[in-house]
Amino acid sequence: MTALKVKPLGNRILVKRAEAKASKGGILLPESSKEKPKQGEVVAIGPGKIDENGHLEKMQIKIGDKVIFGSYAGVEVKVPHHEQEQYLIMTEDEVLAVVIG
Repeated sequence: MTALKVKPLGNRILVKRAEAKASKGGILLPESSKEKPKQGEVVAIGPGKIDENGHLEKMQIKIGDKVIFGSYAGVEVKVPHHEQEQYLIMTEDEVLAVVIG
């Protein structure tokens, strides 16, 4: 697998969206009607944001964290050489929780 060549800026993170799970009932739905998972894995992070005093606030989220985010969080992006996977760039503030365990 080719390494990711995306470096988020500021307090942004790159999240690989979790894959959707098949329904237990076996009903086939068109892709457009499926609800996309609202969780994923952080695969890249920016350096953090600059506060009003000019100091760098480091990121609380780390690469490898499993995160939960809102339905409208982030922007979907295509990552070169990883077109089959879904990625989002979002700010750290858009993350609702980190999954522990």
